[in-house]
Amino acid sequence: MSMHEHSGRGPSAHEGISLRSRVGLVLIGFLVIAGALLFTEHQAHVLGSLVWLPLLACPLMHVFMHSGHGNHGGHQQEVDRRQP
Repeated sequence: MSMHEHSGRGPSAHEGISLRSRVGLVLIGFLVIAGALLFTEHQAHVLGSLVWLPLLACPLMHVFMHSGHGNHGGHQQEVDRRQP
């Protein structure tokens, strides 16, 4: 048996953690409980900040819909430049 072959004892380093294993189930349980506690404790902060999302969306829409500043001329100028 060469050094690169596995003897079949335990999981290899390449397999990782299975979600159906005991460790995976404990991890999922911990994450669910931690997420629920974080949501209930910080719900007022998260919902209070939702009021500002439309105000923050305005500059982002301006940048992405106009392709940045300096391109406010409209489409008619592009058509005029293409015609000989």
